[in-house]
Amino acid sequence: MTERLDILEVCAKELYSAVVCDTLDSIGLRDQAVAPGLEPLATDMTIFGFARVGIYMPIYHDDDQVNVYENEITLVDSLAPGEVPIISCNGNRSIAPWGELLSTRAQVLKSAGCITDGCVRDVKLIKEMGYSVFSAGRNPVDTKYRGKMMWLDVPCVIGGVTVNSGDLVIADLDGIVFVPRGRIDEVIEGALAKVRSENTVRDELRAGRSLAEVFASHGIL
Repeated sequence: MTERLDILEVCAKELYSAVVCDTLDSIGLRDQAVAPGLEPLATDMTIFGFARVGIYMPIYHDDDQVNVYENEITLVDSLAPGEVPIISCNGNRSIAPWGELLSTRAQVLKSAGCITDGCVRDVKLIKEMGYSVFSAGRNPVDTKYRGKMMWLDVPCVIGGVTVNSGDLVIADLDGIVFVPRGRIDEVIEGALAKVRSENTVRDELRAGRSLAEVFASHGIL
């Protein structure tokens, strides 16, 4: 666990979605950025964490057998520090699977944030508590009678990206990028090297060198 949190600390200090996306491109992983449309509740919200997948399906009633909240309770209560619920609704915006009470519990457990292609509610309260949430929109409608989380920690597709629990997620105002769990060390190493080279390029541009000159020297734009 300590090693995983160390990884997140390094990411938060030096990395961002664009440089990680460029690094993924360089090793042939060119479909790891979520399609535009999932936005943070506030522009300063960022997420650096490890995915925990939960998948919803539509329902049209609730009773004792349906037990609509059982799996979402299990997922949230099992979050470890630095983990991020990835709530896949298959683009269903008619439900808000995430709200303030789930955010409160997740924040107490030191979750790094939540990402859903469904909607979110209790937005004012979530923003006040400073818990980072990216979603497809806002909707006051509960999942009760409308949707149930059916599967936990299985592969999902969100924004066109296949996501597994344990994948690294980096989300900021530019977008959301997932790093497959088996390639995390390789990608972080490459991204750190790139961002440090970009710092050199930035300094040279500020000193008056042209784009053509710095690109010839470093191959970076």
